[in-house]
Amino acid sequence: MDHANVQPYSGSPANLAVYLAFLQPGDTVMGMALPMGGHLTHGWSVSATGRWFRAVRYGVRQDTGRVDFDEVRALARAERPKIIFCGGTAIPRTIDFPAFAQIAREVGAVLVADIAHIAGLIAGGAHPSPVGYADVITTTTHKTLRGPRGAMVLSTAEHASVLDKAIFPGLQGGPHNHTTAGIAVALHEAAQPAFREYARQIVANAAALAAALTERGFDLVSGGTDNHLILVDLTGKGIGGKPAAQALDRAGIELNYNTVPYDPRKPFDPSGIRLGTAALTTRGLTPEQMPQVAAWMDEAITAALKDDEAAVASIAAEVRELLAGYPMPGFAAS
Repeated sequence: MDHANVQPYSGSPANLAVYLAFLQPGDTVMGMALPMGGHLTHGWSVSATGRWFRAVRYGVRQDTGRVDFDEVRALARAERPKIIFCGGTAIPRTIDFPAFAQIAREVGAVLVADIAHIAGLIAGGAHPSPVGYADVITTTTHKTLRGPRGAMVLSTAEHASVLDKAIFPGLQGGPHNHTTAGIAVALHEAAQPAFREYARQIVANAAALAAALTERGFDLVSGGTDNHLILVDLTGKGIGGKPAAQALDRAGIELNYNTVPYDPRKPFDPSGIRLGTAALTTRGLTPEQMPQVAAWMDEAITAALKDDEAAVASIAAEVRELLAGYPMPGFAAS
């Protein structure tokens, strides 16, 4: 990309700047529906982006859990959005940036790639890049990029000025220079050979964990993962995502409850859980430990169904014992 603005405070303000730069209230924007894996700021109804703009939404196929580009193209041709977002928050598969770019060109839309969750994988060469396909790229600088909480907006030279003005003075009163300094450090680290190994290891760990969960009867949305993220539909396990996530938290396993595509349950009591392998990878775990992580997840969910808090506490102790050998870098043992 020709230009980068590192001033946005986080990912949502970065996306709001894109709206301010290119749209007027009531204009049409197209993005992935939130329950299908998209982000609130891609035009979902409870977001300002869904209230101030006309949002049309694409999803995934119910049988595969993957985007159907014939449907995306048909929707884009019918609705003629000015902006098309690709990317999201719960997409376990590789994003096909060339396919989105072709559709955006066909309808004269600006293509925005929101890579907040996969930026570190892209920087490390473990996921295809949207550079050369998207007109604008937005990303957070935390998550897999492993930097401070902040964001960046990247663009072609054609759009640089209007995006800069949308960020300041359009949305923000000024930059957080301490965050910018942290972003510089994070990007320097991401340019090192060790970061490429980190990104590769994230994907390898996710694949191993996905395989181990599948062996234990877990239903993975899209059947697996290509990146760091695993989305699990717990319907077949007889438990909702929220009580499962809460039990796993008590067991020392951090993740969140999450909707799954075509979820019949409500968003705050959904059917699924969402987990990733970035933090485990940072601590030094490898595919060798992923079957044990899957076993603990299975045991904790079974314990939750039986209201067996003693078993949950036992798992938490085992988790602490394992992780004692993999301390978080930069944190001294107490």
